[in-house]
Amino acid sequence: MNERFTKIKSDSSSFWQSRTKNQRGAIVGAIIGIIALAGILTYLSTRTTMAQLFPELPAAEVGRITEALTAQGVTYEVANGGTTILVPEEQVDNLKVSLAAQGYPDSGEIDNSFFTTNAGFGMTDNEFDVIKKAATETDLANLIRKFDGVKDANVMITLPDSGVFLKDAQGEATAAIVLNTAPGHKFSDDQIKGLFNLVSMSIPKLPKDNITIMNQYSEYYDLTAAENGGGGLDSVTGQMEVKKTIERDLQRQVQQMLGTLIGPDKVVVNVSADVDFKKENRQEDLIKPVDEENMSGIEISAQRITETYSGGAGAEGSPEAENPTDNLIDYVEGTTGDGDYERVEETINNDVNRIHREIQESPYKIRDLGIQVMVEPPGTGEATALPDGVREDIEQILSTIVRTSIDQEATGDLTDEEIANRIVVSVQQFHGNDANATAPESVIPWWVWVIGGILLAAIALLVVYVLRVRKRKQQEEEQSIIERQQELIDVEDISEEKETEATVRRKQLEKMAKDKPEDFAKLLRSWIAED
Repeated sequence: MNERFTKIKSDSSSFWQSRTKNQRGAIVGAIIGIIALAGILTYLSTRTTMAQLFPELPAAEVGRITEALTAQGVTYEVANGGTTILVPEEQVDNLKVSLAAQGYPDSGEIDNSFFTTNAGFGMTDNEFDVIKKAATETDLANLIRKFDGVKDANVMITLPDSGVFLKDAQGEATAAIVLNTAPGHKFSDDQIKGLFNLVSMSIPKLPKDNITIMNQYSEYYDLTAAENGGGGLDSVTGQMEVKKTIERDLQRQVQQMLGTLIGPDKVVVNVSADVDFKKENRQEDLIKPVDEENMSGIEISAQRITETYSGGAGAEGSPEAENPTDNLIDYVEGTTGDGDYERVEETINNDVNRIHREIQESPYKIRDLGIQVMVEPPGTGEATALPDGVREDIEQILSTIVRTSIDQEATGDLTDEEIANRIVVSVQQFHGNDANATAPESVIPWWVWVIGGILLAAIALLVVYVLRVRKRKQQEEEQSIIERQQELIDVEDISEEKETEATVRRKQLEKMAKDKPEDFAKLLRSWIAED
């Protein structure tokens, strides 16, 4: 056993001394890496995964629950500023059941279950009203907590005083609610409307206008905006959304058109619009002639009367004028004698166009529009060089878009100069689209490379070591087989050689050369050096 240990020690010492400095460093690093990897694997396999037992709780409630866990011998951790309890993940369900049987968690709030256990004949009306109000607030807060994104809710209700007599006027109830929402959560319009409807229906005589809902960041939730669909055109948010939609649609239209003409990576488009959100509802009662050129209407009825007279000894006087009101003829005194007269009367009833219009103007109009386009010229020539006619085509396309998009009633007929002032076409090289620019490399922390290198080196050295040990064992087995075969073949010499000092020294040298070849080689080198 000692010889075996001595041989292993000598082999290890010779192996270590025969290595270079870099190889020794690699071996040490590999050993350290293997130990670190084993430690990490041991930690990951033996560590206890902690999970949340209950969500955010008051500090007093956390203290009572931790006392119960300590009595049961359960390992726990308190996190999140003393409001959350963490226990081993595999024990969460069992602990919830056992703690619920003990009455935990107990928030101390009053709900409708209070009346089933504490109602008595000695309770006054004022006490009953206070407890009923608190129970209503608690139950409503529990309902609101069921909404997605709501972590907690505080409800404050103000109920109107009920008079003794029926003639006493009763006011309306009000409700103020503060929500503790999850970080980054945004309520949809349906959720906001559902909140207002839930609160309004839960409390009698509570109109929706008397409900105020806000979150922990003092952001109010507007019911009108939710009913109008994201703010509507009456709110600033809705108007900005419509403005952005108009600009985005026009920008995409121009980008697609010019991208097809020049190239998608060689055009940058920006659109700015001025939108008028003024609403107008009006009624018009118009009367217009049918024939506007002659300013005449449709003849619906006509009456023509013609009277003629001729002869002597006519009546004195002659017709001079006709009264338009009673169609009577006045005669003027004059000389007597022969005479004649003719009277024509024509009555025509005309009708005209009577137009009644109820006009509701569109909710928004594009009052002004500006388009800015940057174009990169093809090739590597001059920075402002474009093929002949391309710039004029781009300006003509943009002019048509501006002319057809702007409301004509707001600006009238725009001249070519006014259209040109709303269009900017810039031709220059795009340095941001340089194809030769190298993409940013992903930054990996240096310690990742170090650990990865150590692990790779450890694995490589481990493989080399295993191969060498296996090869060495194979060689030793082959050597032992050869030695056994030689022992079987060797025949003992009958002649006995006398033991002399030289013979003893020779045998020692042979044994040393066989058992310790390295020491024997060193001895020979020392003898040669002495000679």
